[in-house]
Amino acid sequence: MAIPLASQSRSGERRGFTLIELLVVIAIIALLIALLLPAVQASREAARRADCINNLKQIGLGMHNYESTHGSLPPGYVSRFIKNGQVFRDPDWPPNLPVPDNGQDTGPGWCWSTSLLPHLEQANIYNQFNFDAKVEAPENETNRLVSIQTFLCPTDAAPRVWLSTYQGLRISDPPLPIARISTSNYPAMFGTFEPGVDGDGLFMRNVSIKQADITDGTSSTLAVGERSHKLGDSTWVGVITFAIMIPPKFHIARARPEYSCGMVLGHSGEGKTPGQRFSDPNQFYSLHASGANFLFADGHVGFIKSTINYGVYTAITTRAGNEVVAEKDY
Repeated sequence: MAIPLASQSRSGERRGFTLIELLVVIAIIALLIALLLPAVQASREAARRADCINNLKQIGLGMHNYESTHGSLPPGYVSRFIKNGQVFRDPDWPPNLPVPDNGQDTGPGWCWSTSLLPHLEQANIYNQFNFDAKVEAPENETNRLVSIQTFLCPTDAAPRVWLSTYQGLRISDPPLPIARISTSNYPAMFGTFEPGVDGDGLFMRNVSIKQADITDGTSSTLAVGERSHKLGDSTWVGVITFAIMIPPKFHIARARPEYSCGMVLGHSGEGKTPGQRFSDPNQFYSLHASGANFLFADGHVGFIKSTINYGVYTAITTRAGNEVVAEKDY
């Protein structure tokens, strides 16, 4: 029904809106907009969430193509490392940095998602990397900074490039810049404890898992999940040598620095389920609210809620824990 632009008095003369009438019309329009806006926002988020699910499905397809070609999944990342106080095969360890006796990585750091590039229609980028050099090497900078849409959740307005830094394992230590690197929202699953070596999940340092190793079943084993930049920075490129993951200031991560392998791997430990605030920066968190999307080893994608039973969550994290979990449980 059309709103008249003027009213007519008893004398037959036409007059404009009174101030009160105008305010009433404006209030009605504002109310209609207020009612419509949440529906529009919900519709947009549903579309973004669908795009995120499609990204994970594409990653899953790339993993299966890689496995068909190579007979196994790619390693979580490839690195030399420190053991028993010695830097294994790495002359580049800075003399001014202490040598930790904990298996800290020394490069080159290329990770699972870089290995998938030829299977994600990104062979041109893959072919331009110098894999004999480290991820942070100057000759790899151009391609290291490329944003790849498949690795970006549209709900997460993360910076497309971020600066990796070295820092002592105390929040109070000053960060030292190392190299800029491109963003990803999808780290792979290491397992139930801190990422690095000998994980009980699908991806770890210098190890390639075969389908036959996933005795818990590919349909109930997590492969890749979401991480918002508000929890911790991630990348599709690889592990930056000597870097430390620093929790973002004024965000939602626990104030605990982590080793750089968390840039490409995540874990389900510390009693935290996906989407919980104050998780470690190397865990899983999304902006879809109350959970996160995950890719399973068989290629399907599911949304794991924050309310999932923690024992069930850790059970679908492991590849060979002999747990019996039904899909209805998660």
